[in-house]
Amino acid sequence: MLRRVLSSRVRSCSSGAPVTQPRPGEPSQPAVEEPSRRRQFLREHAAPFSAFLTDSFGRRHSYLRISLTEKCNLRCQYCMPEEGVPLTPKADLLTTEEILTLARLFVKEGVDKIRLTGGEPLIRPDVVNIVAHLLASARTSSLIPLPVVSPAQLRQLEGLRTIGITTNGINLARLLPQLQKAGLSAINISLDTLVPAKFEFIVRRKGFHKVMEGIHKAIELGYSPVKVNCVVMRGLNEDELLDFVALTKGLPLDVRFIEYMPFDGNKWNFKKMVSYKEMLDTLRQRWPELEKLPEEESSTAKAFKIPGFQGQVSFITSMSEHFCGTCNRLRITADGNLKVCLFGNSEVSLRDHLRAGASEEELLSIIGAAVGRKKRQHAELFLTLQDSPPAVLSISFRDSLHVQGLRHRVSRSHQMVTLWEGGGVPQTPLLAQWWLGAGLPQRHYSSHPDSDANPKCLSPEPQAPATPSGPLPASGQLTHVDTEGRAAMVDVGGKPDTERVAVASAVVLLGPVAFRLVQENQLKKGDALVVAQLAGVQAAKLTSQLIPLCHHVALSHVQVRLELDSARQAVVIEASCRARGPTGVEMEALTSAAVAALTLYDMCKAVSRDIVLEEIKLISKTGGQRGDFRRT
Repeated sequence: MLRRVLSSRVRSCSSGAPVTQPRPGEPSQPAVEEPSRRRQFLREHAAPFSAFLTDSFGRRHSYLRISLTEKCNLRCQYCMPEEGVPLTPKADLLTTEEILTLARLFVKEGVDKIRLTGGEPLIRPDVVNIVAHLLASARTSSLIPLPVVSPAQLRQLEGLRTIGITTNGINLARLLPQLQKAGLSAINISLDTLVPAKFEFIVRRKGFHKVMEGIHKAIELGYSPVKVNCVVMRGLNEDELLDFVALTKGLPLDVRFIEYMPFDGNKWNFKKMVSYKEMLDTLRQRWPELEKLPEEESSTAKAFKIPGFQGQVSFITSMSEHFCGTCNRLRITADGNLKVCLFGNSEVSLRDHLRAGASEEELLSIIGAAVGRKKRQHAELFLTLQDSPPAVLSISFRDSLHVQGLRHRVSRSHQMVTLWEGGGVPQTPLLAQWWLGAGLPQRHYSSHPDSDANPKCLSPEPQAPATPSGPLPASGQLTHVDTEGRAAMVDVGGKPDTERVAVASAVVLLGPVAFRLVQENQLKKGDALVVAQLAGVQAAKLTSQLIPLCHHVALSHVQVRLELDSARQAVVIEASCRARGPTGVEMEALTSAAVAALTLYDMCKAVSRDIVLEEIKLISKTGGQRGDFRRT
């Protein structure tokens, strides 16, 4: 899904130039029928790797990524602008025959792994046939129409050992059985959140349940591991790291956390990036037994496993710790340009040479020249980030937000929350049953006065009862003012770490028009309650940046609950925060409630200015030397 470099970079193409290195001889073809014996023979009698695919630093490029399309059925915020990107005319895109011709050429020279990408590759109508023909085309000396071959035939073909695909998962469940029969051997699925409402916010489209269905279909069909790619963005989904890792307890997943990278239209900035080390620290706080796994030489991922878990976790450290020195990847864009580096701005048009009738030798010379020009490392813009100061300490949230319909007496989402709360992970059938079996519960409202439905529009986790409050010690000195009356930050270095919990509330009086639109979810701006809830969570995490003398707190839990109050035509907001540390979280809870209220105002101001924000107050706090507090 990640496809292009920063818009400020100028995309250029060249025709390449011949290389002077001699081309090594073709590897001999052993006549062995059994696939395992064939692979063993190839390993033992491998010919020298192609000089055309070896760069000036000795890196051998055995992995080819082919983009099948520029189109995508999502609009992920980190990938492209909401309006999409200008598309190349269809006539300028590679045809199926051209894709197979280039694949055959690269495999003949030593490529043993091909990954199909996009855009979204599964929206290309002939994707199944492309997969079915790839291995066969790698062994065909000239391009001719090929029948669809069986998996048994594909497994006997030499050279290409892995065909993978990277997909957003929307169409995966429907197409995967056919793709598996065609020979697909590896799957990467992009999923950046486990919260349906947040999924729609990130990708600007619906489809969360389809992605979950695709993941479980891959597990059902025996793919192991199923790789799940998660781009981690500060203030958006870094609070779900632990939830993603918990999935690997009972499922054969490789959850791959990807550092947020700059691409066209995603308005990248360094503050949004959560570094590998920061993520790893967060995981080790929860699972200190996390083990590092051995890495392959050309691997882009740093892999870890929790003992006893079925799956594993990986980190793609493109920004903080680049892996240029062992890079073995080449890319062909949907319009036929060869990119030797994802972050490079130079491309060579193989399409133009193909259509001009270039011979195999001429194509190899052009490819070899491009590979020979590959730099030791990718662009300096990204490499300088390694010397940047560490980002703010990671904030981990154990609880996810789940939208719940008002009339549901038994809430599926609430039961899922209960499963997550205990730190356990449901096994595949149960997880599939809730997420996939009957679809997600739909939001709807009732005006019947005798309804016994839960009036909460956004379902929270159950609250632990607060400790009874004690007397609040009197203080004759403001803690944030020194003896001379100047503002000063409190030194909490000598205070002990204790469990801190705070709950705050706010009320937004909407008036009849705005209240009705919110209740029926008819605002033109979208779902005001979901947006306000997300804003409240983000605000809690950013409190120290908004309130000058607040300490930064590593929150372990944030929850924002919104209730519709028909009698007052209002929304009642309750925000709770939890952390273990030397300072309280009252300000985090108050900031969360206040910003959620302001967000509701912003969502509704177009239809009414008669909106009042009131009763922003602390409800309770526990922990700390000054004792507990509960408002009566």
